[in-house]
Amino acid sequence: MPQLDTSSWFITILSMILTLYIIMQLKISKHVYYKNPEHINTKKMEHPTPWQTKWTKIYSPLLLPQQ
Repeated sequence: MPQLDTSSWFITILSMILTLYIIMQLKISKHVYYKNPEHINTKKMEHPTPWQTKWTKIYSPLLLPQQ
């Protein structure tokens, strides 16, 4: 049974790692980094509703006095 020739494995693995590193560097360098978004001052919109001006009470049926 012939022996597996592993003499070229080191250069193959090394070149593969180098190639992957270069490819990743190229992909990262082409990535577009956007500037920080500027803060937009948004004001809360006020909608007139009838329940804003008065208190409402919600009674739970269990809290009502027993009859």
